[in-house]
Amino acid sequence: MASRKPTPQTIAFGTELHRRREMAGLSRLELAKLINVSRSYIGQVETGATRCREDLAQRIDEALGCAPALEDAWNDLLRSSGYPKWFADYPEAESTAALLRAYAATFVVGLLQTEDYARVLLAADHAALEGRLKRQRILTRDQPPRLVVILEEGVLVREVGSREVMHAQCEHLLQASQRDNVTLQIAPTAYYRGVSGTFNIATQPNGEELVHQEISTGGVTSNDVGDILHLVSAFAEMQARCLSVGDSREFLRKAVVRWSP
Repeated sequence: MASRKPTPQTIAFGTELHRRREMAGLSRLELAKLINVSRSYIGQVETGATRCREDLAQRIDEALGCAPALEDAWNDLLRSSGYPKWFADYPEAESTAALLRAYAATFVVGLLQTEDYARVLLAADHAALEGRLKRQRILTRDQPPRLVVILEEGVLVREVGSREVMHAQCEHLLQASQRDNVTLQIAPTAYYRGVSGTFNIATQPNGEELVHQEISTGGVTSNDVGDILHLVSAFAEMQARCLSVGDSREFLRKAVVRWSP
């Protein structure tokens, strides 16, 4: 239980613990008594100075009545993630973000993929598939982030797996587009200034942002102000040329019919 320098992973886990404890209306001391640890230990975990043990995450879940939220967070953040090094930082920022923006040029964004669609893309990489499916849980948790997605129209005509896989994926997108916390728009195939491929932007409650861009050799994650401004501006310009939310849903309905087995 020794303190150490916080990492992005321990900070993200600590933020989730703090949020869950506040939702339960408990002080650090009250929670500490419930799981038989010191108040300072809870403080160290919440600030990211201490890496929580898995069994304590399970006990905290029980004490706060939120199982398996913190056990899942522990698995996502503190267990070996299975993510490639070039992507490792982004899921942590994604898990604590208040606003997520994503542009997909080739495939459906990971947060909105069905399991069968993701399985085709990730083939035999079971750890990566499990990680992707766990990431999706942020959209249905208490206080989910706002997700704004732009899909290039070619994504919905590019067959991944089979007609059955594509039909189910398009139905899933249509359903997701009707959630209160999801905005989904279709971008007509065209040249968009400053856009060369898929990218993601995660915005934290305090306004801090992290971006991830896919490249041919994997991807790049950055908190550089110039990179962030470039992609935020590009995203805004693309939105102005997208189909409206209503027209995008109609486009999805047609895609469902197109891929009917």
